[in-house]
Amino acid sequence: MGMTMTRKILAAHSPGGSAEEGGIIDARLDLVLGSDVTTPIALMEMRRYGLDSVFDPDRVVLVMDHFTPNKDIQAARNCARVREFAARHRIRHFYDVGCMGIEHALLPEAGLIAPGDLVIGADSHTCTYGALGAFSTGVGSTDMAYGVVTGKSWFRVPPAIRVELRGALRGHAGGKDVILALIGRIGVDGARYRALEFLGEGVVSLSMDDRFAVCNMAIEAGAKNGIFPVDAVTREYLENRLDREYPAVVGDPDAPYSSTVVVNLSELEPLAAAPPLPSNVRKAGEFAGLPIDQVVIGSCANGRLGDLRVAAGIIRGNKIAKGVRCLIIPATQRIYLDALREGLIEDFIAAGAAVSTPSCGPCNGGHLGVLADRERCVSTTNRNFVGRMGAIDSEIYLAGPAVAAASALAGTLAVPD
Repeated sequence: MGMTMTRKILAAHSPGGSAEEGGIIDARLDLVLGSDVTTPIALMEMRRYGLDSVFDPDRVVLVMDHFTPNKDIQAARNCARVREFAARHRIRHFYDVGCMGIEHALLPEAGLIAPGDLVIGADSHTCTYGALGAFSTGVGSTDMAYGVVTGKSWFRVPPAIRVELRGALRGHAGGKDVILALIGRIGVDGARYRALEFLGEGVVSLSMDDRFAVCNMAIEAGAKNGIFPVDAVTREYLENRLDREYPAVVGDPDAPYSSTVVVNLSELEPLAAAPPLPSNVRKAGEFAGLPIDQVVIGSCANGRLGDLRVAAGIIRGNKIAKGVRCLIIPATQRIYLDALREGLIEDFIAAGAAVSTPSCGPCNGGHLGVLADRERCVSTTNRNFVGRMGAIDSEIYLAGPAVAAASALAGTLAVPD
């Protein structure tokens, strides 16, 4: 019996090269990631057991992105602890204010992720890197601590769901709509502790930004990881970023899948997910006319340059609706600079939007756009749970950058022409 992409990567990192579905393996890690929120807890656990070592200072990445620039005293203390640890252990990949970005956009951009890698991160959206053909998954801070010290982590080898992509994206549909369509169909637990392997003829029509958005939200279906095959689109993205050889892992033709879900990309329209779950998906047009207070375009799901281009193409030459706060948050400093050079930032500001420094910001109710009581937001972020972005009775409607931009102009949830 053949193996899926996921199993092949896990097998390549496990003793003896074996990774039987459902079995437990102790695997070698290529990279361990922590943020300003999760790393302090990992450090606390290390101190608890008298541990103060790093398996490889070049393969631990620490990104200060959730509450930075620091929003309060506690956030400042957390960053100070991580900053001291990084300096003491000479962590090469430490990203602070002025050179950082949202971690799941920053690591691929910086060439730190390669196809075939095994990556863990103390953040649930670490599954983003599957867009590059890597196995990446989120873990708790205790598992992060173990990974930092030993360079290993344990896994139960997941079964896989084959997501067959057919046709090609058209109009204003994008990667966010692909993953929302899937989550809307199988639910928030439909892929619980399974790999989502995205295959089929339709893969070629997805840009890298689309693929990042899709894998980023694999966790919202309960998946252990999401992964795409390596193709010409992947290789073009990596060409000027990666300076090492990498395996292009391919699943076997007879690889077993627990189920197959077909998504016809040609039939996709812009979608939106109503609160309180990412699975409450309907055509965005069905929410048309719903009054809104805020729009957020950014996050590790949709804060990349392609997303900003889509939004700017709709906003350019227009004005943000009166009474609506439109927040643009480029995912990294490089994306910010590229958007500035292309004139996108000028387009946003001229329209009346606020452009922020790279940060997770309001996505997890942190800062730079927290919602008040009963306020409603259209957001390109990845979760719309109760109280996720502020007050417990505020509402978040998840959508792609095209719907978010059109809504900012209309003052209501809207679909672009």
